[in-house]
Order: sequence, then structure tokens, then C-alpha cells
Amino acid sequence: MNSSQPGCFFLVVGPSGAGKDSLMDGAKNILPKDQYRFAKRTVTRPPGMVGEDYQSCDPATFAQRKARGEFLATWQAHGYEYGLPKELATEQAQGRHIVANGSRAVVANIASAVKNLVVVHVTAPIELLAKRLAQRGRETETEIKERLSRQITTFPDGIEVRTVVNDATLAQGIDRFVDAIRVGTRSKD
Repeated sequence: MNSSQPGCFFLVVGPSGAGKDSLMDGAKNILPKDQYRFAKRTVTRPPGMVGEDYQSCDPATFAQRKARGEFLATWQAHGYEYGLPKELATEQAQGRHIVANGSRAVVANIASAVKNLVVVHVTAPIELLAKRLAQRGRETETEIKERLSRQITTFPDGIEVRTVVNDATLAQGIDRFVDAIRVGTRSKD
């Protein structure tokens, strides 16, 4: 896709258990593949863990790639390093819309690196988040409580934020998510 206008960069953020991966997987099957790229994060966790589709990378290699400037943004969370590949900015500049699972902590960094940033904040009531995290079975009750206590709900000034409350069926959540993406795309035209 070659366009004189850059696409939108949709940074999907929200607390664990909000359903970001499920909504992104559903949207990937709806939105036109020639217009939207769903980014794959590089993560320093073993391959094949349940959840998102990610590129596994050992910590030493991740550090080398980071030092070479291969990432658009990096952050640490839950004992792992995460990175979004730098080529996403190039694709966006060529007119493609990017949808990337990110972190609320790096919104300002991403905003300084790309144009047309739209934060898609996926959330759900705290009781539902706790239930989903418990069903996932990766953390103890204490770890779940700690995770839920770290919620960030403010974003830097001047950043467009679209909130998706994922508290109904998966199909309804996907519809809400796709609507937020489509509205975000139209608002940048």
C-alpha cells in the first residue's frame, strides 16, 4: 500500500484480563488485510505460551536488537522485555494502519515516534478482570491482586483515546473493538 497519507497507529492497551488478544484476533479476521497490519511483539518469554501470537527472543538477543535500534518501542512488564519492531513506523508512513498490542507505560514514547496515534484502551469491570485472570491460571491470587492494583487510567495530553469496554460476549467485544478502530481511522482522514 502506497499512500501520501500515513495510516493510523492503533496502540491497544489495557489491564491484563481485559481481552485485548481475543479482540485483536477477532478484528484481524474482519478488517481488510491490505489496509491493516496486526503487529507481532517480540517478547523475552519461551515460545508457545498461551495467549498472544508473539516472537520469542532470548534476553541477550533482545538486548542486542535493542542496542541496534531495531525496536520502535520497548518496555518491561511481568518479568519480560517487550518490543515493537521499528518497521511498523515505515509501513504506517506508507499508508497502512497498524494495530499493535502495547503498554500504557509507553504511550508517550510511541506518540513521539509515530504520527496519527490512537490509543485503544480495552477494559472491563475489575470483578470480571479478576475472574478472567483466575481462569487463565498463570498467577496466584496474590499476583492477580497486585496486577489489578497497577491500573493506569490516564494518558498524556493530546493523545486520542478510544475506550472499549469488553464486558459482554466475545462477538460483542469484537464489534466494539472494530468500531473503535474504524472510527479512529475516519477521524484521521
